Amino acid sequence: MTKLKNPFFIVPVLLSFFVMSFLDLVGIGVDRVSSDLNIDASLAQLIPSAAFLWFLLLSVPVGVLQAKYGKKRLLNIGMLVTAVGLLVPFFFYSFAMVLMGFALLGIGNTIIQVSANPLLIDVVSSNRASSSMSFSQFIKAIGSMLGPPLAALFAAKFGDWKILFLVYGLVSILAVAWLGSVKITESVSKEERASFLSSFRLLKTRFIALMVLSIFVVVGIDVGFNSNSGQFLMNSYGMGQVEAESGRSIYFFGKMLGTLTGAIILTRFSSRKMYLWSAVLGILAIVLLLAFKTPMAAWVITFVIGLAIANIFPLVFAITVQKFPDHMNAISGLMMMAICGGAVIPPLIGWVTFISNNVFGMAVLLLCLLFLLAVSIYALKQEKINKHDA
Repeated sequence: MTKLKNPFFIVPVLLSFFVMSFLDLVGIGVDRVSSDLNIDASLAQLIPSAAFLWFLLLSVPVGVLQAKYGKKRLLNIGMLVTAVGLLVPFFFYSFAMVLMGFALLGIGNTIIQVSANPLLIDVVSSNRASSSMSFSQFIKAIGSMLGPPLAALFAAKFGDWKILFLVYGLVSILAVAWLGSVKITESVSKEERASFLSSFRLLKTRFIALMVLSIFVVVGIDVGFNSNSGQFLMNSYGMGQVEAESGRSIYFFGKMLGTLTGAIILTRFSSRKMYLWSAVLGILAIVLLLAFKTPMAAWVITFVIGLAIANIFPLVFAITVQKFPDHMNAISGLMMMAICGGAVIPPLIGWVTFISNNVFGMAVLLLCLLFLLAVSIYALKQEKINKHDA
């Protein structure tokens, strides 16, 4: 099949990754809703739970539906559900409606993540798949970075941070209209239509199982660092609350630059080597974070952690679908299901912190990165074996 290279096709698909970033509003939602509605902080944690639960429940079914109805159609449905999820808490602001809104946001985001990644591969040249996936994460990182300052801006200028929901909801509707207006010839998989059984059967293949587990772990690292770094910096570095919470922006800034530079680097270097060195950089950064106790060091190291983590998700996805292109739909569903790692590893960090201290809690991230390093070495060895056999 001839790959589409016209920006007219590529840009609306990339815009869906900006819409994908709206799930990161869960952090803002927890903070703002707790304050506005006088909700206990522990109860407010139901907000991310309401959003991330759907990755476990719906990713594989969406992959099955995608094989039947097409990536573009499912992607537009996902962005439309996202728009509804954003508008519900804007017009009906209560804790119940916030939970409903974020549940819809999670459902929509699950569909988007399953469909957007393989559709992007359909509209770019095959030799640009990895770099394009990294650039798509750069677009997503921009959306993640814009959320907190926009919420603060709307609160300061108009006295209502929830205007952010309205703006992002309208952007989602615009993305639906734009993508719906273009005609994309999707790749046709040679595999039998994906089913629940055929999707989970792929986990018997060691390479696929390890890559799916890598997604589970790297998303857990991402959400875990994002949600726990503030308390860690306050307790271990003696920072004030505002100063510590600003680390979140530095982390997202590192991710944004990481995805941009990754897209450039991957035009020249192997995806599997990039995966390995990203894991090594992340390990070194976490070790330094646990060792140093000065605020300036914390800022720099937090930035480097974002830089290291930025490309692992798109690298793992691209490496896997390129090795097993005839199972793209099923693999996409399995990997998006693994995003539920964002709902598992952060509580684990919190539990370890509770029974010990912040250092041991954050050390959970170090163990996760060591796992990713081991998988990256395995993937690199498999590539060398395949080349030798060829």
